[in-house]
Amino acid sequence: MDEYDQKLGIKLWAEEDRPREKLLQHGRRHLTDAELIAILMGSGNRNETAVDLSKRILAFYDNNLTKLGKASIQDLSKFKGIGEAKAISIVAALELCLRRRETQQEQLTQITASSDVHKYL
Repeated sequence: MDEYDQKLGIKLWAEEDRPREKLLQHGRRHLTDAELIAILMGSGNRNETAVDLSKRILAFYDNNLTKLGKASIQDLSKFKGIGEAKAISIVAALELCLRRRETQQEQLTQITASSDVHKYL
């Protein structure tokens, strides 16, 4: 393999392009779903970076986090580079997202008219 075909590991990327550093410098909203999942995984496999692996997993689930959130540990472990520990991290993080969303829905009261204020009080 010549130098033009080599796969660059994340450690060889420009610092501002690395997911962890990008989160620190710019905040969580500046990262893609794949970059956030890559942070959870920590590493990829021999042939792809954690970001590339995350993109492949997301593509398998139609880039739909809800579908990914329904995946089991066994489902995720079928991807090369995803062992039980990485699968558990992804499943746990997505479960936290689900619980957070459920909690927020219970706490939010939308007020669009004075009658809503009356009901709320």
